[in-house]
Amino acid sequence: MADERRRRLRAGLEAGLVVAPGIYDMISAKVADRIGFAALYMTGYGVAASHLGLPDAGIATFSDMVSRVRVMADGISAPLIADADTGYGGLLNVAHTIQGYEKAGAAALQLEDQEFPKKCGHEAGKRCISKSDMIAKIKVAVEARTDPDFVIIARTDARAEFGLEDAIARGQAYAGAGADVIFVEAPQTLAEMERINQAIKKPTMANMVEGGKTPILSSRELARIGYRLAIYPSAPFLAATAAFERVYRSIRETGVAEGPLYPFYDMGRLMGFDEVRAFEKRHAES
Repeated sequence: MADERRRRLRAGLEAGLVVAPGIYDMISAKVADRIGFAALYMTGYGVAASHLGLPDAGIATFSDMVSRVRVMADGISAPLIADADTGYGGLLNVAHTIQGYEKAGAAALQLEDQEFPKKCGHEAGKRCISKSDMIAKIKVAVEARTDPDFVIIARTDARAEFGLEDAIARGQAYAGAGADVIFVEAPQTLAEMERINQAIKKPTMANMVEGGKTPILSSRELARIGYRLAIYPSAPFLAATAAFERVYRSIRETGVAEGPLYPFYDMGRLMGFDEVRAFEKRHAES
């Protein structure tokens, strides 16, 4: 099944823009999967926050993340794109990460060129490793995968530290090293986004972070510019957190949970209680 989802993702990237909303736990994963997307994006920020209650600052480990990849990939039908931060160490760690994510069922993995410990792509103070060190990581990643359809996304955070042209040069070098998709993080204007797509000849990825440094564009506009993959990592957990705060405040202040609330029995169906009841009925009859 994982092989088929990887082929689907590759075909989507070749055909046009793939829109992948963020997921961070199995409720968000099941809702997004039921709505129907060409891919889903497991956000490192969201997983660190929801699974560990910690910031996206290089604290989540390979073990933390690969366990989430396995659960999410098993629980959805869409191809899963998974954040793998810096690869969790040196070259041997990168190879182990690729193999672990692939075995866990991911269709794609994102590696970035930040120093450890990394920071969220739209936070200040990011520092990058050398271009040659990241090229070595990408070459190891390509060598380590066993399924050629497993997509390797190379991210550069150099825009903030060295400027746009350096970030583009890194993206071009990472493409030459074998990365399938190039992700220049945090361009700050529409003109910068257009320049990235003019200069980089492999599929590119856009990161739509509400309140971040990059302009928020429609999927139609992103496709026009030339992007082949667009992720929306933060909107779901920002929306959920706003809803949590509202309902908890209403319970504290009035004793009544104020909505909008997802219907209780619809939640049961989403989680699979219909299958549980069908199983119990079938075995009771037998």
